[in-house]
Amino acid sequence: MKTLIVHAHPEPRSFNAAMTATAVAYFEEAGHDVQISDLYAMAFDPVSDRRNFKSVHDPDYFKQQAEEQHASKVDGFAPDIRREIEKLEWCESLILQFPLWWFGLPAILKGWVDRVMVMGRIYGGGRWYDSGRFAGKRAMLALTTGGPQNIYRPDGLNGDIHQILFPINHGILRFTGFDVLPPFIAWGPAHVDEATRQGYLAAYRRRLATWAQTAPIAYPSLAEYDPQTYRRQ
Repeated sequence: MKTLIVHAHPEPRSFNAAMTATAVAYFEEAGHDVQISDLYAMAFDPVSDRRNFKSVHDPDYFKQQAEEQHASKVDGFAPDIRREIEKLEWCESLILQFPLWWFGLPAILKGWVDRVMVMGRIYGGGRWYDSGRFAGKRAMLALTTGGPQNIYRPDGLNGDIHQILFPINHGILRFTGFDVLPPFIAWGPAHVDEATRQGYLAAYRRRLATWAQTAPIAYPSLAEYDPQTYRRQ
């Protein structure tokens, strides 16, 4: 199995870094190939503009999707974007590793999505959801929270964690075709003892060991929607 881990935390000694190290060790010990995009270490620029491209479709008006479609046809992506696209196309499994910041992705990781998941090569032309470019591949969110699990329950102060993660799981990963595994969440690792943190890492390793057997989140198929209105039939 070929796995890409996109890691988004600025501190090399963070618990997120420990989770990434755990995943790399597991996959390598199991004989799998692993690549890591360590966004902060790469100084990845999250700002999306004409610097995404070597090619130019319309020099007078910048429309990102039009430029992406053109670059997809003429191999016109900037070298940093092209490398990340090639990693995505190479992998069979994708893990996004990050701390939950302001109920979403850190800006550097959202910028990676904005710049790398390009129209024309990654999606578009009828390639979305279960007909998406990455159909048959698997993806998972691995994340940490600042608070304990109880405040992320449906009746908790912060709301249901699965609703919070829906725009990422469904709107990014499933949209591009991935089968999306339930997230692995380390709850408030900065506020628990070392034994609990080590327990999280052991549980994460066990979860990775069941990667192929874990049932993905059940999302409706495109076939369940009216193709004219995209409302469920």
